[in-house]
Amino acid sequence: MASGVFNFLMKSCRPSNVRYASSRTVTLIPGDGIGPEISAAVQKIFASAQVPIEWESVDVTPVRGPDGKFGIPQSAIDSVNTHKIGLKGPLMTPIGKGHRSLNLALRKEFNLYANVRPCRSIEGYETLYKDVDVVTIRENTEGEYSGIEHEIVPGVVQSIKLITEPASQRVADYAFEYAKLNGRKKVTAVHKANIMRMSDGLFLRCCREAAKKHPEIKFEEKYLDTVCLTMVQEPSKYDVLVMPNLYGDILSDLCAGLIGGLGLTPSGNIGLGGAIFESVHGTAPDIAGKDLANPTALLLSAVMMLRHMDLGQHALKIEQACLATIRDGKVLTGDLGGKAKCSEFTNAIIKRIESS
Repeated sequence: MASGVFNFLMKSCRPSNVRYASSRTVTLIPGDGIGPEISAAVQKIFASAQVPIEWESVDVTPVRGPDGKFGIPQSAIDSVNTHKIGLKGPLMTPIGKGHRSLNLALRKEFNLYANVRPCRSIEGYETLYKDVDVVTIRENTEGEYSGIEHEIVPGVVQSIKLITEPASQRVADYAFEYAKLNGRKKVTAVHKANIMRMSDGLFLRCCREAAKKHPEIKFEEKYLDTVCLTMVQEPSKYDVLVMPNLYGDILSDLCAGLIGGLGLTPSGNIGLGGAIFESVHGTAPDIAGKDLANPTALLLSAVMMLRHMDLGQHALKIEQACLATIRDGKVLTGDLGGKAKCSEFTNAIIKRIESS
């Protein structure tokens, strides 16, 4: 069984040009559905732990610009650009109505090129796997999510997968830097260069170049389908995985499933000028406003954020209280097998923090 402490981002792994002042304000994007409830829970827990930050809450509901297109409100853009750090709850994107994903828009707007998602078995929450300890690092700005597609003739649509050397090289370098700073031993490049020889081939070459700069980190290359197969058979074979956008979207969710789901999985998006940490689960509109949501994913994402900001002691205190509450098993939300409300689970964490 994995230990009770995650140590997500044990050392700051941010671009060297990003610095934070001693007085810190964090942009908070509460999100949709259960987002405001779990965001409020995180704020309450942070207050109990006396975390030295202030929150600036912003709304990212799309607004129509002068060109007639919908985009992120300028006030939200200004807030993230000013503070360089953000925490985001789940956002809803309507399907099949021509709406652009707000999550994708935020990544593009702030050039959040690396999505980091640690997945580690949680003591006290039993799944089929007891030894999962893997980090997926996903290129976050291009690939199949570049939005380049068109209808050639009626009934025939072409979608273009965009892979560039600069984007591939920076995420590959980031993966090895992350491994080095966090005591990881191996980086696996996930690809399908046997089929997409040019696009995935370029990504793979960039990973090889990054590996040459870090001979102390073991490097291997694996096909996506092979990784998926092995991951559900013996996840302990992997350590840090780096991959293009779509593969990362799929594989990171698969890894989350091994430890209990997206409700327990933190996530961070690292960019050239800052970072946004987020819960990656859905908005759960069916339970919104009913005090039934589980704030764990957003809370552990906030823990990642604190370590990114060099607030390690506060991160450790909150993390230990959260994991101890889950391990104890007495006050758990419905998705964790319990009957507690979100507020009761939150208060249980706070009680541990205040007694520590």
